[in-house]
Amino acid sequence: MGLPGNQQKQDIRELNYTDILSFFTKSNDKLFRAKQVYEWLWKKGAASFDEMTNLPKETRNALQQHFSFNRIAIEKTQQSKDRTIKTAFRLHDGEIIEGVLIPTENRSTACISTQVGCPLACKFCATGSLKFKRNLSAAEMFDHVILIRKQAQENYRLTLTNIVIMGMGEPLLNYENVMRAIGIITSKEGLDMSPDRITVSTAGIPKMIKMLGDENIKFNLSVSLHTANDIKRSSIMPVNKRHPVEAIKDAIIYFYQKTHIRITLEYLLLDNFNDGLNDAKELALFCKNFPCKINIIEYNSNEYSLFKKSGEQKTKAFAAFLESKNLIVNIRKSRGKDIDAACGQLANKKHVVIRQLADEP
Repeated sequence: MGLPGNQQKQDIRELNYTDILSFFTKSNDKLFRAKQVYEWLWKKGAASFDEMTNLPKETRNALQQHFSFNRIAIEKTQQSKDRTIKTAFRLHDGEIIEGVLIPTENRSTACISTQVGCPLACKFCATGSLKFKRNLSAAEMFDHVILIRKQAQENYRLTLTNIVIMGMGEPLLNYENVMRAIGIITSKEGLDMSPDRITVSTAGIPKMIKMLGDENIKFNLSVSLHTANDIKRSSIMPVNKRHPVEAIKDAIIYFYQKTHIRITLEYLLLDNFNDGLNDAKELALFCKNFPCKINIIEYNSNEYSLFKKSGEQKTKAFAAFLESKNLIVNIRKSRGKDIDAACGQLANKKHVVIRQLADEP
């Protein structure tokens, strides 16, 4: 609960409904106010107590006395020539994270972050070059979504149709907050978004993948595999030294048995590293263990990595081999490369970003 006097106030959005109800009980206020406050926080996305206009002024003052709002704020935005918008968000403690709005003709996707920096240090990813600072709270992730949803409405007259949790950080190393954020976003008391419109992307933390299975989650899961060869994977993804390919395979099998959700494997094609026929054979063998889809992703260059993307001919040959093994394969085209908004490019650059107003669709 919040603390009175000169002690630091607690962010009210760290409280669950029971906590808020307890506050009103102890305050001898009407208990239905708890539901009103909860709806203001999560259904309407209120940024202050003053916005809660159906509450008496005395109630709002009491809330203000005990609690705070640690809202995130837009620091800078940048628009790509393909209409993708990358945003730097400033957190209440001054840290910066990034998120991306990816619009199409009739839908829009928010790519959100889960950590300030990232502890995994993948060699191909700009975010991996940053020092890990801390996890994001569920409320900060919620704000992320709310602000990007507003960008979609204001710039392109689109509703937010999808969320991909694959920005900065490793979601499964911030498990509790990510699960709470998804719970709020999908609940009727929150944004009421269907879970099948949400995808969580992980580098592969077997214990947590199994935990998702035990919780029988309804959202989608993707695993950034990038190679089914342990030696190669450990050389570009240090996390593989602790969680090797075999352990990830076993976790995915367990997850599918529990949820019956077909996972997606993300495979970043790197020229002369993981794009050969033997690499495709190893991936096909890995995929025989469970139903899956494979997203082949083009590598997006960044100043922290010396890798190059595979050529078009190699990419098509790689995909064709997998399809010959009756695997579902999609070749993904990157969005927002010109503003460093594509996969693997989010790195909180300190240069000034000038906002460009979006053209009308």
